[in-house]
Amino acid sequence: MTPDARYVPLANFPNALEADIARERLEAEGIPVLVKGLHVGLFGAGFQGLAIGGVELLVPSPELERAQHLLEP
Repeated sequence: MTPDARYVPLANFPNALEADIARERLEAEGIPVLVKGLHVGLFGAGFQGLAIGGVELLVPSPELERAQHLLEP
């Protein structure tokens, strides 16, 4: 990552499970990922339901387009 690159928002997921699946996919392709948000589900840590406010993934700005392409359905 270059010194002038910064992390930018890529996607927001309703729960930590979906965010983790996307994070694993990106990291497997060599893209570093920051996870932002409340990771505890609505009913506690053992429940993978909705996370209040969602879970946001951020990637380095030079990797944004490639990351978007990797997460396309």
